[in-house]
Amino acid sequence: MSKVEWVADQALGLRRLAGPVQVIAVASGKGGVGKTNVSTNLSLGLAARGRSVLLLDADLGLANVDVLLGLRPAANLADVIAGTRTLEEVIIAGPGGIRVIPAASGIKAMAELSPAQHASLIRAFGELSLPVDALVVDTAAGISDSVVSFSRAANEVVVVVCDDPASMADAYALIKVLSRDHGVNRFRILANMAQTPLVGRQLFDRLSAATDRYLDVQLAYFGAIPYDEYLLRAVQMQRAVLEAFPASKSARALKNLALLADKWPRPQGPSGRLEFFVERLIAAGGMPS
Repeated sequence: MSKVEWVADQALGLRRLAGPVQVIAVASGKGGVGKTNVSTNLSLGLAARGRSVLLLDADLGLANVDVLLGLRPAANLADVIAGTRTLEEVIIAGPGGIRVIPAASGIKAMAELSPAQHASLIRAFGELSLPVDALVVDTAAGISDSVVSFSRAANEVVVVVCDDPASMADAYALIKVLSRDHGVNRFRILANMAQTPLVGRQLFDRLSAATDRYLDVQLAYFGAIPYDEYLLRAVQMQRAVLEAFPASKSARALKNLALLADKWPRPQGPSGRLEFFVERLIAAGGMPS
């Protein structure tokens, strides 16, 4: 079977959802920069604006969205890959009306999926009958195959950085790999744990200066989330800061970010549906040999 025939066969077997879905991949060059906090709270912020949001924990080896939100899933993506559960069966209700797809934590095999297995995993999305218009993907930190696959298939890639030399260097490396080797050339940069708004903007300017000099990419400044003790308290409580401390400065910043993200261009027509997210992933290298 040719690649074109295989893709067509898979597409015909998928249920089509009512409309296009905006896919936002949240990535970072290194761990510890608050990427999962951004993913969870951005999801809640979009849901508060009336969006039907699905949050995918795509850190396939060290999943922690469920831990961060105090959820206790009975099944996860490992069960979907094993064929013992459907994707819809592992989805759980999260705070603020979002729905969460939990991943497995500490299972080595989940972090070593082949490109074909990545495609199989994402193909399951096309079988969902749930209404979804925004899919937020909390990717793993770094430049693993899964990060590349999800980033290539997403409509938007948000790169989270903080005021740390390693964070900046690794963010540059992530952007370099995605752009030079995989054709991703648009990124939105988000500064987290910024001491001031000026510091956040300066981080973007430094990263932008380096990419302008050496890479053919477009960076857009998404904004900054201030360092906030209330956010740390929310993490300890296993709750999203938008839910636990909605008046805190970090929650206010995250609400503003959700407002901006809600205005981003959305995919138009059938190519924006989840089953075509599958096809984009397959085209990105997730084809079985």
